Amino acid sequence: MTKLCWFALALALCGCRQQETASGAPPAAEAPKPAAPPVDARPEIACFGDSLTAGQGLEPEQSFPALLQRELDREGYRYRVANFGVGGDTTQDGLERLPLVLADKPALVVLELGANDGLRGQPVAVTEDNLGQIVRALQQGGAQVLLAGITLPPNYGPAYIGKFQAMYPELAAKYKIPLIPFLLAGVGGNSRLMQRDGLHPNAEGTGVVAHTVLQSLKPLIKK
Repeated sequence: MTKLCWFALALALCGCRQQETASGAPPAAEAPKPAAPPVDARPEIACFGDSLTAGQGLEPEQSFPALLQRELDREGYRYRVANFGVGGDTTQDGLERLPLVLADKPALVVLELGANDGLRGQPVAVTEDNLGQIVRALQQGGAQVLLAGITLPPNYGPAYIGKFQAMYPELAAKYKIPLIPFLLAGVGGNSRLMQRDGLHPNAEGTGVVAHTVLQSLKPLIKK
């Protein structure tokens, strides 16, 4: 065999060995997948409301639901608090958002709606009917409901304000649910605890609101 043939054969054999080595090489190890975040299995307390719940004009950690979570943790109650507050929401808006709350399957709902209905002068009967629908749906979804009452500025007149304020205890009695008579008790009308608009608590005021809510929640929850 000529030198040229030997050289061609050597190249061929070398190529075969390289292919065998490449095909026989172990597959590269896959990068480890990031661990899934731990599931928070604590029962949920959903705070379902408008700007008073959302914490309008404040940082998220200053809203009353955020402060309520801190108080629950500090006192040894194992619940997680979800903030379903949206500024400007009426009870009709609440009805439209209700499926989002129900999807979370909360154990308990702090229901705070109606103020924007009153500020717009809507018929109290319509507001009451909407709140009743929300309460019934939450109860059918397996949640306890804590209803939070609110009042209106005095310029709305005693007749309208009287009907509006009476709506909350009437609903509480009808559906056999606990009631916070006035969510802003000790805060509303106190310039030191309210923002300049006179409608929303400041950071210090929401601390008082969170304490008010916690006191009404305690008979409904356990450590």
